[in-house]
This record gives sequence, C-alpha cells and structure tokens, in this order.
Amino acid sequence: MTTKIQKGIRRKPDLDTVYSINADGSRNMLQPADVKGRWHTRKNLIFAALIAFYVIVPWIRVGGAPILRFDVPNRTAYIVGNTFTREDFYLVFFLITGFGFALFAVTSLLGRVWCGFACPQTVFLEGVYRRIEVWIEGDRNARLRRNQGAWTFDKLWRKVAKQLAFILLTFGITHTLLAYFMPVEEMIPAILNGPSGHWLAFSWTLALSAVIYFDFAWFREQFCVIICPYGRLQSALIDNDSVVIGYDEKRGEPRGPKGRVDGDCIDCGSCVNVCPTGIDIRNGLQLECIGCTNCVDACDSIMKQVGRKEGLIRYDSLRGFQGNGHRWLRPRVFLYIGLALLGLTVFGFTASKRTSFEATSLRARGMPYTLEEARIQNLYSIHLQNKSTTKAEYTVEPFVSEPVTTPVEWRVASEKLEIEPLGEATISVFAFVSRDAYRQPFPVGIKVSDLAAQEVQIVELTFRGP
Repeated sequence: MTTKIQKGIRRKPDLDTVYSINADGSRNMLQPADVKGRWHTRKNLIFAALIAFYVIVPWIRVGGAPILRFDVPNRTAYIVGNTFTREDFYLVFFLITGFGFALFAVTSLLGRVWCGFACPQTVFLEGVYRRIEVWIEGDRNARLRRNQGAWTFDKLWRKVAKQLAFILLTFGITHTLLAYFMPVEEMIPAILNGPSGHWLAFSWTLALSAVIYFDFAWFREQFCVIICPYGRLQSALIDNDSVVIGYDEKRGEPRGPKGRVDGDCIDCGSCVNVCPTGIDIRNGLQLECIGCTNCVDACDSIMKQVGRKEGLIRYDSLRGFQGNGHRWLRPRVFLYIGLALLGLTVFGFTASKRTSFEATSLRARGMPYTLEEARIQNLYSIHLQNKSTTKAEYTVEPFVSEPVTTPVEWRVASEKLEIEPLGEATISVFAFVSRDAYRQPFPVGIKVSDLAAQEVQIVELTFRGP
C-alpha cells in the first residue's frame, strides 16, 4: 500500500485516523498484497457462486413471471412467481424488517461475515476488480514501484488497459442490474438496436455506470468506511461473545523477530499489507474491519514458515481470546431472531392471503346523490386492478348481506369485464331508491368475482340521500 513519509518516519495504521486518508486530506490509495489460504479459497467459491446467481436470476421464470424483477413504470414487483403491485407496497416494511433483524442476528453471532463474504461491494471489488488489477499491473510490490516511478510506456499502457477493462466490466454489471428492472427480452434488442428507442433506460445505464465505475475504480474501501452505516452499527450489535476476527494478544505479545522475544508475532506486517481497508488488526476490532479474513490467511502462512502454531489471528470472541470461551445463545440473539421471524412471518402470511385482483370504490365527482322525480340516484365508480400476469374476466353484481328493508334498483354499466394482465379499469354502477322509501343512509355492496381464479371481493358502499 502507498505510505505517507513524514520526517523519515513511516506512517503506520492506528486507532485514531483512517489509514486511507492522509493528514492533509489527500487520498492514500491502498495496494493490498495477494493472499492465499483456506479462507481465500472459500471466499473465491462464494464470490463465483454469487456472481453466477446475480447473472442468472433475471433469466429465470416461475409460473411465466420473472423470479425477481422490479417494474418501476408499472409500479409492480415480481418475486418468486408472485406479482406485487403498488397496493402491496406496505409488505416491504415487513420484508425489510425480517431480513434486517436476521442480519442483526448473524452479526451478533459472527460479526461482519456479510461484509466479508456476501456484500456485492466486496464480491465485485475483491473478487473481480482487484483480480483484473493484479493481472494487468502485477503484485503489490510491482504496483508500488510503478506508481512511485516516472511515467513510461509500460506504466501508461498498463494503466490505460486496466481502466478500459474496468469500464467494460462496469457496463456488464450495469446491464445485469438493468435486467432486474427491464425484461431481458426487451433489454437485449434495445442494446443491439442502440439507445434511440430507449433513451430513458440508456440514460439510467450511463448514470449508474458512472457511479459504479467511480466506486470500484477509485472510491473502493471508502464506501465501506464512510458511506455504509453497517460498520457503525457493529459496536451496538456485537458483544464479548460475538465471534469476530481478532488478534490473540496473550499469545502474540511481546512481538518481535523470532528468537529475540517470547511472543509468537514476529511483527512482519503481513496482516497489514493484505488488509483492503489498511488497518492493523493487532490494534483490536475496528470500524474499518470488514471481516474479509485476509489477515487470517496471511498470518497462518507466516506461522507455518516460522514453525509456529496457526491461529494467532483467527475467528474467536473477545471472551475467547481471553481464554474464557464464548456463549452462542444470548438474550440479544433470541431478540433479533424473534423479531426477524415476526417480520418474515407477517410478510409470508399476508402475502399468501393476497388476491389476484383489487376492487375498490372511487368517490364520484359532485354530490353523492342526485334527485329525480320519484327516485334518489347514487353513482358508484368501481375501480378494478388485475394483479395477475394473465388476462382475466370479472363479473360485477349487487351484493346483499342481510335482509333489505329499503328496495334498491341496480344498473351496472357492464356485468362482465375483461382486463389485460396488470391492467386497470373503472366501471360505473347506479343505485336507485324511491324517495318515499328512503329514511336514512344504509349500507349496500358490490360483488366482484374472478370466476377463473375463484376469488370474490365485496366492495362495501353506503347509499345516501337527502
């Protein structure tokens, strides 16, 4: 990594400053070293599986609908064969609550394992962009020498090639993300035919590509340190029993060259050199630590070389590092799991009770009633929304739930109505009551039926008069 030299003293990571920002406010571009080990292998497998998942999902269909897509223009979401419209938006609260508390439970148990292994920022930065950087510019030492040296043709073509590769990769990621908001069947022809017919999608693609390129090509770990709030929640979510990546100070100190001190840490700096956020894990758990396990593999490699036991840096709890073990089940874990199950259960139960269409009444303009010579007339506007992905036919008829003491004459504009997939329609319904028979407002209703889906909804109304 690039270091700041002041008065002959090499700057080292500390607990008081962010290592990727210099004292004068300039950016300290980190150059993490490559690392190999069991955790690195596991991460690569997880990264590959997640990237394949991101790419494949837009192509998968369940019941003729995308397994996951957000149709913003039509305010519709497709999730695992279910179609959710704007009327279902309240369900998002329970879904986010469920997954949010589930993440809290995982964090209280295993620290920032999400950040290190599954967060898209980590997956693409560590699993793809840094791999390209190493492939084109070489290992850490080669990058440092080249960056500190004069501009030569070798330096120029490598920098240009890297940025071109980043740009192409960014466009690939952006179009993959676009497939979650635009049907693949429409997106591919739009790409092949140029932006002339899809200026809005093209503009969003350019804007999003610029943001993603800026993030992965330059901003990088600053996103985790400065923007993402998750790291700041870490101190509130974990306790002394949470399993995190840490340094066994009792075993490692005092640190120094092998044979000169009693501690196992030889102060080689490998754990610092491989850290993507530039921290020294030996200073303790810090906000910048994303739990990537690079320091674990680096330290284990050094321990093997010097003939000492692995695990000087490892997954363990703060209580475990003190030799007291740790408890998996604690009150906060039960609380987070309970709240997560509550949110997901409410979402699942409510979503399962959804109907394939929505019938509501719209307030008619003007007075709620009109007077004829011998009758009172009420006009109702019934709004129907087909929430399914197939054309549906509905019947509209009066509904009487209890004996009617006041005779009502009905006139429906159309007793049968066909609505296109995810379409809407409004139908007028007239109700008439004799002026002599009317005494006070009373309830009436309209029954809307989807015979194919065998679903019925009752729209409750009130007949009003003078």
